[in-house]
Amino acid sequence: MRKIKVGVLGGSRGKTMMEYAEKSDDCELTAVCDFNGAVLSSLKEHFAEKGHEVALYDDFEKFLSGGVEAVVLANYANEHAPFAVRCMESGLHVLSEVLPVATLREAVLLADAAEASGKVYRYAENYCYSRAAREMTRLFRAGEMGEFEYAEGEYMHNCEGGWGELTQFSRSHWRNRMDAFYYSTHSCGPVLHATGLRPVSVTGFEVPYNAKTSRMGCAATPFAVEMVTLENGGLLKSLHGIAPSRNSVWFCMYGSKGKFESGREGVGKGTDEVTVSLDGVTGEGYKTYTPTDELSDLAEMYGHGGSDFFTMRNFMRAIRGETEDGIGLFEALDMHFVGHFAHISSINGGIPVAIPDFRDRAVREKYRGDTASVFRGDNDFAKNPVSRYPTPAYPDSLYENQRVAHEKTMRELAGNKAK
Repeated sequence: MRKIKVGVLGGSRGKTMMEYAEKSDDCELTAVCDFNGAVLSSLKEHFAEKGHEVALYDDFEKFLSGGVEAVVLANYANEHAPFAVRCMESGLHVLSEVLPVATLREAVLLADAAEASGKVYRYAENYCYSRAAREMTRLFRAGEMGEFEYAEGEYMHNCEGGWGELTQFSRSHWRNRMDAFYYSTHSCGPVLHATGLRPVSVTGFEVPYNAKTSRMGCAATPFAVEMVTLENGGLLKSLHGIAPSRNSVWFCMYGSKGKFESGREGVGKGTDEVTVSLDGVTGEGYKTYTPTDELSDLAEMYGHGGSDFFTMRNFMRAIRGETEDGIGLFEALDMHFVGHFAHISSINGGIPVAIPDFRDRAVREKYRGDTASVFRGDNDFAKNPVSRYPTPAYPDSLYENQRVAHEKTMRELAGNKAK
């Protein structure tokens, strides 16, 4: 099997994708691009120790012309779309990390580029590939759940610890500018992927700012909820956030033939375990088990509980024209639009908002000029507010205090290691 030559943009988040390419028999890592000199220096040492010849770039255009065939975009989450478009214009396949786009105009341009180039685009929404999510997908597609009726998905991530380091102690960092709805694909994505149903409308809700968000200095409120209507009339509740008091990852689905439920993070085996009560599987009873298949053990060697393995494997198989279960462009946009339009719903008082289908060129053409995004440096927050609630006026000292506290912690850790 000839190995596909892969390049990675983003030397931090891209490490697990690099690891896949280093270990796999279907691709090889030939280049990495990052705009941070310290990251490139660290990678240079890493590859030298392993004896791997990998070209390192701080110039994206030179990276593109360096002989790669496929690019993994693991750069800042709000900057993926322009790089994806440039890759496909250059004749390269693309695997994009979350988020797919930051604006609806970017979504239009991305769809145009994918259709014009004919290149593979896959979305690395890895929460679709946990053990529980893969079993939910298998059972639904096998018809064991019957007709979809209702589901819930949760991705609650208490990010306060280390938030200052994540945001580089900067008010303008993308994580400190995002609204509470932008990270919805971890919670709604696995259900949309399992069912294949398109979301057609959404109502968004968010909770008020609290003491935790005040310490973090983020524009997003602690967490948000979307109530989504799917194309068959079924309902999906999607709950996610960056500042809850506890973490929770969990999925539940009701169909006409019974119920599926994953474990919860922190309880038992979490999303490595599922409980089902399905007419053709358990009858009226319940069965709790750890789902496994021929790839489970291999996947465990990779990041995010093995789910990063599947995003890369599906990408490689798609390029080769082999059977795969990756997330294509329009499915990625469906997942993202749940949050995008829920934000619009929330700031307008929680009204239902229709979700457009960008598969239809005439539909997406209506949004070609829509550049609204809280991530834009020139965003007018009076016209496009980050929340339905007044965003606190955080003092500059908050971010400086985060830096001071982090540096103190680093000194203490260094001192303990020296003892």
